[in-house]
Amino acid sequence: MALNPFFLQGAQSEQRLTQDLINEHLKMFGVEVTYIPRKFIGTDDVWNEVESSKFDDNFSIEAYVNTYEGYSGAGDVLTKFGMNIRDEVDLTISKERFEDFIAPFMAGLDDGTDDSEMVLTSRPREGDLIFFPLGQRLFEVKFVEHEDPFYQLGKNYVYQLKCELFELEDEVIDTSIEAIDTQVKDEGYITTLKLVGLGRTAVATASIGSGYVEEIFLNNDGSGFTSPPTITFSDSPANDTTRAIGILTTRANVTSIEKILVLNAGSGYITPPTISFSGGGGTGAAATCSIGSGYNGVVRLNVIDGGVGYGTAPTVTIAAPGSGVQATGISSVGPSGQNRIVKFIYVDNPGKGYNSTPTVTIADPESMVGIGTYQYNETVKGARSGTTATVRSWDGDTKILLVTNVGIGSTVAGFFSGEDIVGQISGATYSTASYNSDDANDKYSDGDEFEFQADQIIDFTESNPFGVV
Repeated sequence: MALNPFFLQGAQSEQRLTQDLINEHLKMFGVEVTYIPRKFIGTDDVWNEVESSKFDDNFSIEAYVNTYEGYSGAGDVLTKFGMNIRDEVDLTISKERFEDFIAPFMAGLDDGTDDSEMVLTSRPREGDLIFFPLGQRLFEVKFVEHEDPFYQLGKNYVYQLKCELFELEDEVIDTSIEAIDTQVKDEGYITTLKLVGLGRTAVATASIGSGYVEEIFLNNDGSGFTSPPTITFSDSPANDTTRAIGILTTRANVTSIEKILVLNAGSGYITPPTISFSGGGGTGAAATCSIGSGYNGVVRLNVIDGGVGYGTAPTVTIAAPGSGVQATGISSVGPSGQNRIVKFIYVDNPGKGYNSTPTVTIADPESMVGIGTYQYNETVKGARSGTTATVRSWDGDTKILLVTNVGIGSTVAGFFSGEDIVGQISGATYSTASYNSDDANDKYSDGDEFEFQADQIIDFTESNPFGVV
């Protein structure tokens, strides 16, 4: 036999002794780092590529810093795109300690309670994170070497982790360790949502004119209607035709017209226009009207902003004229749901004596405030669009919501204006006032600042700034 027969090269007792000595060495001369495994949030169905990840678990383990003289790598590099920090660190961890105290817990993390995916393994994985406490920095594992030193006594005892400084790219980091979570809140691609309370007051304007339909008299309410009929007025000389709708009611199993609401009272009439009814499945309806001439009244009420959050039709107040009769209006809302808006405002009474356009005031919705407080790293969802995002920060005073991972796994590219944004954990609910789909925040993107400073030294408006003047 070529080897010494009196020494057992592959003896388990010798291997355990070697492993114990390595473990003791790491505990004496190493540093305690935090190992953070990567979970997948979304995967592309076509290319099977990971769209986003999250890091929400952590494990402590001792590690020896091989690069004891400082960070390796290219260091701080100044490029035309700004400052780029390319620090690296090499760490050695115990194979036995990882397999005994981290790998079993990782196997139980993916319990099927959420949609995240986690590749189960008994060794460190490329893509996982290491929090290095001495520099308070996050590093990403780029390569795991498991054969260095090479098979001492027929076995390997350590993992060599080659790590690079982690650059956030919309990953969710929520380890519950403040030193880790707080340093990434303002990094990566961030989208800004300006939110408002669930209610928003509607806005409308008025138009005045003379020779308008002042009052409509329903002479016969008809019968047999299955839907509101079309109401037609004869043309006005000013080509400002009156528009109105009929409101139906049912009494004793007979459906007839209860009243007529005016959307546009028209203008320029010299004589009262004729009124005709068509459609709706009924017959017998008839009406006449009177006109207001020689004085101005409110002929139209135009909804500029339907508002948000109206449970019932709000009251409408039209400013009174200096002398004359104050106009009145009636509002209607629709469709039903949380985001009910003011759809129309009808001229109930045009009034008299308006020499200037009056202001129109619409009552506030029942609910003007939002609900609750968004939590860091929780998922928010648009009530109508179905778009999801991850919360980075929430300012309850300014109602500014910063989110990331917008639309991951969604068929809709962004949020809708005026829709409710609902926190899936907190239940917080507010409505979107504006949405910045091109927002971003990257602390390493300093190109504009470098360009400004360079322009103070060299005149780059010259065709050849380095040539002879």
